[in-house]
Amino acid sequence: MKRNTFFLSLLTGFSGGAIVLMAHLFFSNPKENNSHSTVEFKNSVPVQLTESVQKVQNSRYVDLTTAAQKSVDAVVHVKTLSSRQSQSYSNPFLDFFFGSPNYGYERNPVISTGSGVIITKDGFIVTNNHVIENSNKIEVTLNDKRTFEAQLIGTDPSTDIALLKIEGDNFSCLPFGSSDSAKVGEWVLAVGNPFNLTSTVTAGIISAKARNINVINKKYGIESFIQTDAAVNPGNSGGALVNSKGELIGINTAIASQTGTFTGYSFAVPISIVQKVVSDLIEFGEVQRAILGIVTSDINSQLAERFNLKVLDGVLVQQTEAGSPASEAGIEPGDVITHIGTIQVKTLSEFQDHLIRFRPGQEISLTINRNGKVIDKKAILQNRFGSTDIIKRTDVMNVLGAIFKPVSKSDAKSLGIKGGLQVVDLEKGKLLNAGIRNGFIITFVNGQSILKIEDLNDALNKATKGGVYVEGIYPNGMRAYYAFGL
Repeated sequence: MKRNTFFLSLLTGFSGGAIVLMAHLFFSNPKENNSHSTVEFKNSVPVQLTESVQKVQNSRYVDLTTAAQKSVDAVVHVKTLSSRQSQSYSNPFLDFFFGSPNYGYERNPVISTGSGVIITKDGFIVTNNHVIENSNKIEVTLNDKRTFEAQLIGTDPSTDIALLKIEGDNFSCLPFGSSDSAKVGEWVLAVGNPFNLTSTVTAGIISAKARNINVINKKYGIESFIQTDAAVNPGNSGGALVNSKGELIGINTAIASQTGTFTGYSFAVPISIVQKVVSDLIEFGEVQRAILGIVTSDINSQLAERFNLKVLDGVLVQQTEAGSPASEAGIEPGDVITHIGTIQVKTLSEFQDHLIRFRPGQEISLTINRNGKVIDKKAILQNRFGSTDIIKRTDVMNVLGAIFKPVSKSDAKSLGIKGGLQVVDLEKGKLLNAGIRNGFIITFVNGQSILKIEDLNDALNKATKGGVYVEGIYPNGMRAYYAFGL
């Protein structure tokens, strides 16, 4: 009995061992296992995944250190000093005859800060117009802590660009890149002085181009911003937007924010516009704005239906001015401008960006779509006064803050005057402060007849140590008299 029990136990042990051995061979042999892919998946995928991640990381890595190093030496800290009048009890007639005593009020100095970019070795600096607007003194500090008093060369409020100059040579400067070839998704640096934190560099990508955000509320305002997500804050205005090569592709100008600080997007004036403005200011002292003489808009579904448009990309011509280059070229309301030369323009911002690069007197080629038919047109651009002349800013314009044109013979006759100089573009200056408005016709200065710009220049030279008494008339026939000191 005991022997039978022993052999039964032994047989059970062998049977169990055989079952275990067969199970092991069945599940571990890939040739006989129908689920072998699961085993191979566990062994191979981690290796393949690591290699893929490594390739992606390598392809996205951009070294921005060299670009940052170049930029901080060329970006300056701009500090402006202006005066703010706390109270005013002055009498303009007493001021004219006896000067301008304080009458118990004082001017409080106001200090503002921003950024600028050195663009030439001899010290030309680009910044924003709103950084230096209304300033009496401009001071710039370089990255090496040297400080200079800057001269204001000129401004262009319509693009929010200003040009400064400091005396010296061999300054660090940034080369111009190409904002046209910059691509959405491309890495960029924003370099400036936010919150007075000098030489600050932030990074991001270009998130859009040719963006219009309606922040330049000026006559002939041009907006075609480069939009980025590089952090920009108060104090960054006028600073550099730089590509990965260390090239200047824009001037940081604005942020989209409801708090006044960075909340995700910043905007820069593209270098294509900056170059045109700077070259005009250096050469002429005035930006040469080319006028086509049309009222335009972007195309939306409502306008497409209203004008029965066959295309949605381009700029819709809603109105043409009589006698303008567009009218003379045969451009009509309802036309859609699709190209300037060989450059396609899909939006109003792109159209303005390319049009601003031309000067009065230049010929421009336009491709238009009229009811589905493609037509080529050519136009000779004019300045804002209706001629093809280049406008040069004179000393008189700088002092008075205005641009003038001689009154036509027909207008002079209808107003009962011999002639005069009409204010056609008024900026901050003596005339604006005195209360003169656009359209005013200067007929006499200190009793001297004014018929041309040379007469006005002569009268002001004679009055350099005294007051200026201006007589004139507005186009509606209202006569007016103004006084100011030089």
